[in-house]
Amino acid sequence: QVQLVESGGGLVQAGGSLRLSCAASGRTGSMSYMGWFRQAPGKEREFVASVLLSAGRTDYADSVKGRFTVSRDNAKNAVYLQMNSLEREDTAVYYCAAQNYGSISYNYWGQGTQVTVSS
Repeated sequence: QVQLVESGGGLVQAGGSLRLSCAASGRTGSMSYMGWFRQAPGKEREFVASVLLSAGRTDYADSVKGRFTVSRDNAKNAVYLQMNSLEREDTAVYYCAAQNYGSISYNYWGQGTQVTVSS
């Protein structure tokens, strides 16, 4: 029903920036929230940021507050994650996710894009 494809990952030095993109297709009208999650080697997947598609309200994990910014472009069915002041601890596979209206959990997931931060 909804397909998500992430892009924009890569290798960056600590202190640098990357912008991740997530393109949604399919029945995008059913989506309420979109979010970003990440999973580092040997660790569980963790929440990074989310955006309420209708109003643009955002939430962030404490570890990325002040450094990352999530935004959406509803006309393009896309969400973005601007990552600044990257740290080695930010190295992970980043996943885009979407939540249907009325749902309390995320329903759709992308395949992920690798972000590697070097010192």
